[in-house]
Amino acid sequence: MHIYIRLRPLLGHLLGLLILLSPVAFAEAVSPQEQVQVFASRATSSLLLLRGEGFQKRHQARLEGDIEALASAVQDLPQASDTLRNSHQLLVTELRRGVSFGPSEDDMPWGYPQALSKALRDFLHEARQQPNTGGSELSAKIEYLAVQYLSRAYIGSFEIAREQPDTYLGQDERLLVPAIDAELAGLGDTDNPELTKLKVRWDYLKAALNDMNSKSNTLQSVSGRPFAPITVDRHTRSLTSQWMAMY
Repeated sequence: MHIYIRLRPLLGHLLGLLILLSPVAFAEAVSPQEQVQVFASRATSSLLLLRGEGFQKRHQARLEGDIEALASAVQDLPQASDTLRNSHQLLVTELRRGVSFGPSEDDMPWGYPQALSKALRDFLHEARQQPNTGGSELSAKIEYLAVQYLSRAYIGSFEIAREQPDTYLGQDERLLVPAIDAELAGLGDTDNPELTKLKVRWDYLKAALNDMNSKSNTLQSVSGRPFAPITVDRHTRSLTSQWMAMY
């Protein structure tokens, strides 16, 4: 009886803490399957940034780091299929090929953007076929949108998987931005400063991504303003890193 009485304040305190926890604390962790998707899109964005910004050494170093991170994530993926590993090698081959061309736009073969987008789509598709512990793929969707944005800014339209309109691989900002919006809104308004910071960063990204104008082949934004790939890239990586670290 005395032990129970002493435990009651402690139990009440713990219950209070649970009530105050952000909804994010109860969300499912980012799965290894989603992580490989994130790293694949990041590596692709790094190549686009490298080419678009004139082959700077720091962008080259980031690309190499992303390729290594992707390889490590694929290696650690439970029950990775041979098909996934093959598509991983094909993606890395295309990334390396993108570096091998000269720095000017004329040095890049006209068909390379299509080859790169296909290699990324094929890898992401295979990654999504692997055993999954659940999750929303929110960070993978945001990184995929960033690839589309950087592609339009630097080398031309990114070809989405139009044969898969019900997955994020076949969607652009017109469907993905509202879906991400709804998911973040579902977390509710809390006093969690990390969640508040994440939503503020998303509000900026949302404005930029909605300006991408994927429905047009003119490669001009909806507003007519120049694209801002460096800023979008920085906010995307910060947001997805923060999201994955919150679990």
